[in-house]
Amino acid sequence: MDIADTNKRRKEDLFVRMFFHFGWVDGICMDILKMIKKEYMNLDLQSNTKVNVLYELTKLLDKNSVVLDFDKLLLDIRRRESLSTTGIGFKIAIPHAKSKHIKEPAIAFGRSKKGIDFDSLDGEKAHLFFLICMPHDAGNLHLKTLAQLSRYFLHESFRTALEQAKTEADVLTLLEKMEAEDTR
Repeated sequence: MDIADTNKRRKEDLFVRMFFHFGWVDGICMDILKMIKKEYMNLDLQSNTKVNVLYELTKLLDKNSVVLDFDKLLLDIRRRESLSTTGIGFKIAIPHAKSKHIKEPAIAFGRSKKGIDFDSLDGEKAHLFFLICMPHDAGNLHLKTLAQLSRYFLHESFRTALEQAKTEADVLTLLEKMEAEDTR
C-alpha cells in the first residue's frame, strides 16, 4: 500500500468515525428538501475565511425572510463553531446552530471553488457548506438533519456531483435522489 492509499484510508476512517459520532438519531429520516430552497444557495461563494462564509450563508437565509435577527443568529452560529469545528473533512463543512432568532428550520448551501480553511478534521480546505439553522425549540431536529446529511456524504459520487452541479436545481435534484435512496 502506498502513501496515497494510506492517506485515503485514514480520511475514510475519519469520515466513518464522524458519521457514527453524529449517528442515526432515533432512526428517523428527515425531509431535508423542506428546509432547503434554491434561494438559500450560492454556488459561487466569494468568502475567503470561515467567518465570512458563515456571514455569507446566514445572509442567504436573511434575504429570504426566515431570520428574525441577523446579527444574533450569526452570533449563535459563531458561538457553536467556536466549540468545535464543523469542518468534517472530504471538503465538507456543516456549520449549525439552534437559535431563537430563526423562524423555521432552514438549510443554506454554498460552494467555494477555491476552498476555505475551515479547521477541517482532515486538514483540507472545505468547498461544500451546509449551514443548518433550527429554532431553539426544535428539540434534536438539528442532530437528525446532521445525521441524514452525514449519511449522504458517505457516497463519494454525491460529494463529487455537488462539486460539479451547474445550477441550484441540480443540487436539489441530487438531494431528492439521496432522500429517495435513504427512505428505501
